Amino acid sequence: MRGCVVFGWALFVFAGAFSWAQAPGVTVGAYQQDVAATYTGNDGLPSNNISALAVATNGHVFAGTDKGLAEYDGSAWKPLTNEAVSAVAAYKDGVAVASGETISFLAPGANPETLASFPAVNINAMSTVGTAIYLATTSGVKWVGRGNVYSEDELDGMAGSAKAFYCVAGGTDSTVVAGGDAGLFEKDPASGKWNPLYPSASDGRSWAPRNVRGAAFDAAGKLWFASTQGAACYDGAWTLYEGKDGLPFNDFTGIACGPAGEVWFATTMGAIRFENGTWNYRQGRRWAPSDTIRAVAVDAKGSAWLASPEGVGLIERRPMTLAEKAKWYEDEIDKYHRRTEYQYVLGCSVEKPGDKSAHKNTDSDNDGLWTGMYGAGECFAYAATKDPKAKARAKQAFEALRFLSVAPVDGEVKQQPGFVARTVMPTTEPDPNQRPNYTLAGQQKEQEDDTLWKAYVPRWPLTKDKKFWYKTDTSSDELDGHYFFYAAYYDLVADTDEEKERVRRVVKDITDHLVRNDFCLVDHDGTPTRWAVYSPKQVNRNPLWSVERGLNSLSMLSYLTVAEHMTGDAAYTKAIDTLRNEHSYDTNAIVAKLQHGFGSGNHSDDEMAIMCYYNIVKYTKDDDLKKRMTYAFYRYMATEWPEMNPFFNFAYAAVGQGATFTNAYNEWRIDPWDGWLEDAVDTLKRFPLDRFNWEHKNGHRLDIIPLPRVQRGDPVEPAADVMRQAQGYRVNGKVLPVDERHFGHWNTNPWSLNYGGDGSQLADGAVFLMPYYMGLYHGFIKE
Repeated sequence: MRGCVVFGWALFVFAGAFSWAQAPGVTVGAYQQDVAATYTGNDGLPSNNISALAVATNGHVFAGTDKGLAEYDGSAWKPLTNEAVSAVAAYKDGVAVASGETISFLAPGANPETLASFPAVNINAMSTVGTAIYLATTSGVKWVGRGNVYSEDELDGMAGSAKAFYCVAGGTDSTVVAGGDAGLFEKDPASGKWNPLYPSASDGRSWAPRNVRGAAFDAAGKLWFASTQGAACYDGAWTLYEGKDGLPFNDFTGIACGPAGEVWFATTMGAIRFENGTWNYRQGRRWAPSDTIRAVAVDAKGSAWLASPEGVGLIERRPMTLAEKAKWYEDEIDKYHRRTEYQYVLGCSVEKPGDKSAHKNTDSDNDGLWTGMYGAGECFAYAATKDPKAKARAKQAFEALRFLSVAPVDGEVKQQPGFVARTVMPTTEPDPNQRPNYTLAGQQKEQEDDTLWKAYVPRWPLTKDKKFWYKTDTSSDELDGHYFFYAAYYDLVADTDEEKERVRRVVKDITDHLVRNDFCLVDHDGTPTRWAVYSPKQVNRNPLWSVERGLNSLSMLSYLTVAEHMTGDAAYTKAIDTLRNEHSYDTNAIVAKLQHGFGSGNHSDDEMAIMCYYNIVKYTKDDDLKKRMTYAFYRYMATEWPEMNPFFNFAYAAVGQGATFTNAYNEWRIDPWDGWLEDAVDTLKRFPLDRFNWEHKNGHRLDIIPLPRVQRGDPVEPAADVMRQAQGYRVNGKVLPVDERHFGHWNTNPWSLNYGGDGSQLADGAVFLMPYYMGLYHGFIKE
């Protein structure tokens, strides 16, 4: 008899018709891809210690350093002077330079022309207004004209004892604004009078600015300034930006405006771009040579040049399409990310941080999962484009995954048919059994922290031909990846009876192994592997497996559904019915993960669940099971939409668009939530080309709402341990964008704020390719 039904299944009578709406799609086209570069003394700069930057009208970039001025002509840096530079600004057809006690003009191809000498004061910034040059100094604002340096006595009087000014800017109508410790001031172009500015916004907020560190006029003539209170813009009325408005950080050092209305802010912890109402935070070595950004300048193409103590940074705006980005990642994978003759796809390490010239590939626990997800992407690619290269890549992925089922056959130890290895290691490499954690002593130590951990040898048996060691103790996430890939390959790529039979054979062997072993994957020691346990006796009755009950029930139903789809074998239909009718596996799957709201729980489970939900809804022949699992998938996604995950969003939309369910009160649509497509495409656009594991710090940000304790960790964990984990989300209700953090796969916790790393690991681009090609295949992306 069927077990007790929970979560109101008795209330839900699904609509008789399970409709499929036409998939919405968006034409993406070319967009602006951020691409970073760093220039140092090795590239021709006099010094890495950059104090100031300016872009001249001819597009050349000038960098002031503690050892002189340098010019970049678009191809190389050339030193121009050898005396320390404190400030530089575009002036006429060249630049004005403050060096020593002299203000000079440097025209293209000419020697420096002295404009004026000035007393020994520290110049914090320089700007030009018409033919006048204004200086923000530690002792007030000065201006240069007619061969002299003049003080703004009226402004000095208004500033009182707070004489330090940090910024000065001129508008197109000759208006001048200056900011410093005393506040923000404007000089009327008609009267020459200075007046303090006190921004007051329509929402009731008003500021008396202090410590104003940046001021600039944008391409539309709007005034921007930055102070410890935040950033503000005046366009006939004031708009104020604080953390609650999306501003990430407020320890500013400067501002520069771009040609399309974008505004860049330099800070002591990275750079910030405000563009089309969106804040973009550029912190860490992915984006700049140093977190300390002393100044920023923007060229006519919209690229930002950053002055730092470690060199000049460039964030280029490069026109790119998603298809071009995909080709970039495909090429990178072919160069750096294929391991063994079977070409398992995964990240690699490099000898020198940020340098791809010398890299090393090694195994991981999840070679099958990662290669499976990469291969599924290539299946979607071939189905969408009919590109023979995609077909060849998918074929190679199949051979790699298939070998993980072939490798254990008749090897050093006896394995049951259908056992799947985690990965393989060529015997030309050092014996992995000698690694400390794979010795018997190492495994026994692991048991101190995990009572279900198994200690046995060998962990890495030899294959029959002794060419490989293969890794045992295969986990549930590996199987999820295998079945996700095999289903896609069978349907979308395998186009001959012979090839389809090869896929069926692998899937049948694995599935039969699971069924005859009470739905467990059994290793050569005669017991189930640590994590591939799907037995009703365990997931329904053993408290130690209660956390995995929902996900493992879902996984097993999904595996059996894929096998049923490929083979038509009634034995798999019978197994599905048994697990549903006698053990309530479909009811278990309604809560595939124990969690306490968005951001909580194991995020590796999310990646696994989405693969399984997608397959079971797509391939089941049972309408009732399809409806139940679609609703379960919809419930699961309720906490996933804020993650802006293109894989998750596309997977649900592909099978849930147009779905409904009916309860005792009404019939309800369970379409994807508003914004799912825009979020998915935005994430794909933002994926950085730089896949090194640079550190990213976000815990200090002003625009972050911290997750409460119950959503950061397991409720049984000590509160102090949980609260040390910096986790949260932006004030817009969504996680950090992908270009403001680093991860290799979709199993990472996207609610984490800080990401360690030193650039010594290079992640592959399959994390982009699979959802991109999936979206292309299902018609969500049009190019």
